[in-house]
Amino acid sequence: MEEVLQKSFVAGLERLVARAELLDSINVFPVADGDTGRNLSISLIPLRNIDQPKEKIIHRLLLSARGNSGNIASQFFSSFCAAEDIVDLAQRAKEGTVKAWKALNNPRPGTMLSVFDALMDVLPPDFNPDQQTVENIISRLEKSVHETHEQLPRLKEAGVVDAGALGMYIFFEGFFNTLADIPDACRPVMETFKDRLKISSSFQENSASGYCVDFVVSAPRYSADEMKTITSAQEEVIIIPEGDLYKIHLHTKDKEQVRLQITGLGKVLNWEDDNLAAQIEAFRNCGTGALHIMTDAAGSLTVQDAKYYGFTLLNSYLTIGEKCLPETYFHPEELYQAMTNGVKASTSQASVYERHQFYESVLERFEKVLYLCVGSVFTGNYETAIQWKKEHDKDNRLLVIDTGAASGRLGTMALATVRYLAETNSMEKTFAFAKKAVQECEEYVFLDKLQYLAAGGRLSKTSAFFGDMLKMKPVVSPQPEGAKKVGVVRNQKDQVKMALEKLAASLQKKSRALIMLEYSDNRKWVEGTFKPIVAGRYPDTEIILQPLSLTSGAHMGPGTWAVAFLPYEKSETGG
Repeated sequence: MEEVLQKSFVAGLERLVARAELLDSINVFPVADGDTGRNLSISLIPLRNIDQPKEKIIHRLLLSARGNSGNIASQFFSSFCAAEDIVDLAQRAKEGTVKAWKALNNPRPGTMLSVFDALMDVLPPDFNPDQQTVENIISRLEKSVHETHEQLPRLKEAGVVDAGALGMYIFFEGFFNTLADIPDACRPVMETFKDRLKISSSFQENSASGYCVDFVVSAPRYSADEMKTITSAQEEVIIIPEGDLYKIHLHTKDKEQVRLQITGLGKVLNWEDDNLAAQIEAFRNCGTGALHIMTDAAGSLTVQDAKYYGFTLLNSYLTIGEKCLPETYFHPEELYQAMTNGVKASTSQASVYERHQFYESVLERFEKVLYLCVGSVFTGNYETAIQWKKEHDKDNRLLVIDTGAASGRLGTMALATVRYLAETNSMEKTFAFAKKAVQECEEYVFLDKLQYLAAGGRLSKTSAFFGDMLKMKPVVSPQPEGAKKVGVVRNQKDQVKMALEKLAASLQKKSRALIMLEYSDNRKWVEGTFKPIVAGRYPDTEIILQPLSLTSGAHMGPGTWAVAFLPYEKSETGG
């Protein structure tokens, strides 16, 4: 594949990933479960490694596809990404469009299928990516997205365009402008679709139950038609065959019955499910405002937290074996089980372009944004944001604080700041609150083994060997100068003793504070043993239980746990 094509696929993907939150916020079709942005990001992430053999990319698209939108998109891109050069794109677009339509039992216009149709019609066989041709393509795709509002009654009732169609437009705008060497020509999405990106206050989503399920099964004894018969009692069914494998998406009332039925057909290679009722409830609770908080997923906060409280998370990437995703898209147990089994795990930063796209995305949607950035000693995120701000933020709408923190210390101050903004609706007061929180928030991380720090190059393997042999367990605290070693203990009993001593040094029995307890693969112990001890000593504090950020988990390993805490006055609870 030509290098410019590779670069264009990555640019389109990164532009899409940065706007996943926007897509989730308008996702009402086929149900308002608010996951189109997430599903498209997960499904198309194999395009990030588009330089690999196309057969490998196509297979990974099959395995990674999630949800209606992701499965349809993966079928289109399994053809489109096979283009070897620019002149091959038109034919590949036609093939991909046919595959996308065939993937559905009940395909409907007014979805991303309409965008694929428009691309197939407008992309000339002798395509040359000059500026005028690219502008014509993007204009036609834009029109197809606007038309979805009228094509599906549900979208018209909600007052929005289709989220999947918009996601494809965002991808192709980045893709074609990069192909034409005019990447800065992309228009703000809110400017292009300004009156169709906010759900009408009169729109009501009916309650739903059941599960959205995606799985891959190896079933060599069954045909595609037999699979259709077997799944005919379910809804929103998509069946994609690849040799002996079948990738199946469906909505069901009883996921365990489906799992049992499918297990009887062959070996299940991959299984993901989402609770539709929980997703719809979270979607209803999503709020918007003029002021907004953004932070890094390196703080121990989840996508669910971001949806509930209404803030933005910027991901790093986590690689487990050959699987690479934004860190919040992994299940924690997948990381720790892999590490226990000796599978290599590593982290990496999003590209500078992707981070720039996130800054643009939040400023398209909100008047003012406060970015609580992971400590500059840990990543280059702070420097990247400041440099972008100098070049693009003449009105000072993006405020950036170098927190000097990571993991629970970052998460605790970010969560308290989000709550404080909700109380005061004042960015000036919230900025001052956050600066104070940076000074007062503490965290202590208790590691079980040193071998994972050594594997990541943060400790010599000799030191790790002797430390583990002597059963020495280090205690570290993320500080502006880095992860500072603050002690060494011999066992879990000593870990608990030290944690309680650190809490007692900063909190009185009647103190009001936010305490975050973080777990890796040891939630049962943290929740059942340590949390009651803390609750008994500090009855007036709020204690929350959070998974350790997977950025931290990948470096510190199974058995790690932590305590972070922020004391505050009654008038500054943020809650």
